[in-house]
Amino acid sequence: MKVLDTFAGAGGFSLGFEMAGCKIVGAIETDAWACETFQFNHPDATVIKGNIEDLSDAKLLALFEGNEPDIILGGPPCQGFSICNKNNGDPKDPRNSLFEEFVRLGKLFKPKVMVMENVPNLVKAKTKSNELVIDIIRSELHNLGYFVYSTILESVDYGVPQIRKRLFVIASMQELCNPFPKPTHSPNQSDLFSVSLKKTPTLWDAISDLPEIEAREGAEEMEYVSKPLNDFQKTLRNGSMKLHNHLAMKHSKRMVERFSSMKWGQSGSDVPDHLKPYKRNSNGVFSDKIYDQNNRRMHPNKPCHTIPASFYANFVHPYKNRNFTAREGARIQTFPDTYVFKGKPTVVSHKLLAREGRFDEKYLCQYNQIGNAVPPLLAKAVAENVLNQFIEENEECLYMATI
Repeated sequence: MKVLDTFAGAGGFSLGFEMAGCKIVGAIETDAWACETFQFNHPDATVIKGNIEDLSDAKLLALFEGNEPDIILGGPPCQGFSICNKNNGDPKDPRNSLFEEFVRLGKLFKPKVMVMENVPNLVKAKTKSNELVIDIIRSELHNLGYFVYSTILESVDYGVPQIRKRLFVIASMQELCNPFPKPTHSPNQSDLFSVSLKKTPTLWDAISDLPEIEAREGAEEMEYVSKPLNDFQKTLRNGSMKLHNHLAMKHSKRMVERFSSMKWGQSGSDVPDHLKPYKRNSNGVFSDKIYDQNNRRMHPNKPCHTIPASFYANFVHPYKNRNFTAREGARIQTFPDTYVFKGKPTVVSHKLLAREGRFDEKYLCQYNQIGNAVPPLLAKAVAENVLNQFIEENEECLYMATI
C-alpha cells in the first residue's frame, strides 16, 4: 500500500509503515530541516515543504496523480493549536484546528486507512461546550464513511526501550476485528501474564555498543568501535557501515562536575548546593527554580523515560557525565543507524527566537526531530496489524471469486 505522511516531521511514522512493507509516496511538513531528513531517508517520496492549509485540492491531486495514497498518516496538532479566529470559534474544538486538514485529505483521496497519532491526554480534553475532543474526531472520521477505532498504546509493549504512551486513532474502510496490535514484549518478565512475551530491551541494551565518548567529543560521522552486543543492536545497525549523529553536548566543566555527583534516578535537584544551576545572566547567583525533570540520570537496566523534543537537556547518560547524543536518542526511539538526521544538533530556544522575532532561524534540530517522532517499531506494529487484516480480507475475496 502507498502511504502519504502528513505533519510528517522526520518520518518515524512513515518508517514503521515502510518496515511493514508499505511504499512511502509522500510527506507534507512545514520545517525545512525535518523535510531534508525525510527526503534523505525516503529519496523516492514527494516531500512537500509548506503549510498543509496552503495546498489546494487541485495542487494535492496533481502532486500525487498516479500515486494516490492508500494510507494517510498524521499527527495533526489539535487542542491548543487552533487555526480559527479565536473570537469566532472555540480554539479547543478540533474542527477549528489542523485536524480539519487531515479530514480534508481523507475526503480528497479516499484512502483505505487513515491513522492519527497524538498525546494521550487528548482523550480527556473537552471543548467549551463540554464535548470530548476525541468524540468529535471519531465522529468526523466516521462521517467520511470509515469504521473508527481509538486506544492508547504503550511503546514498551512493542519492543521499544522507552516508556512512551501515545493515542492512536484508526479509520478504516474495512471493519477490523482487531484494530490494534496485541503486546509482543514486556519489561517485567516476572509477571505471570508476560511469560510468553519477549523481554523489552533496556536503555543499555539499546546504546551500549555505541562508541564511548565524553562531553564535547564525538562527530556527525564516525566509525563503529565494537560489534553489536545483542539482537536489538544488530537489528538497528541495519547493515550500516558508519555511525551518524553521535556528537556529545559541549558541557561546561561545572556541568560535567554536576553530572558526576548524580546517581541513577537523581536529577539537578539532588546535587550539592555548590553545583546547582545559576540564574541566567546572574553573575553567579544560584537559581531558585530547579526543574526536577531536567538532567535526570537514567537507569541502564530499565526502559528509558519518554524521549521529548528537548531530550538534550532532560536525561543524563547512565555512565557518562553528559546528556544523550542525538544517535543515542534515535536508538531509544528505535530508528536504525542508517536513518540520518539532517540540520544542526541543537538550536537556540524557540521561545527566545519568537521573542526576538527571529522566525527565519526557527528550525527543528536533530534532537527535536527525534523526540517528536513516532517510534518506528511502534508504528510498524500498528501497520502490520492493520495490513494483515486487509490481506486476509483480500485473500478471502479472491477465494470466493474462484468457487
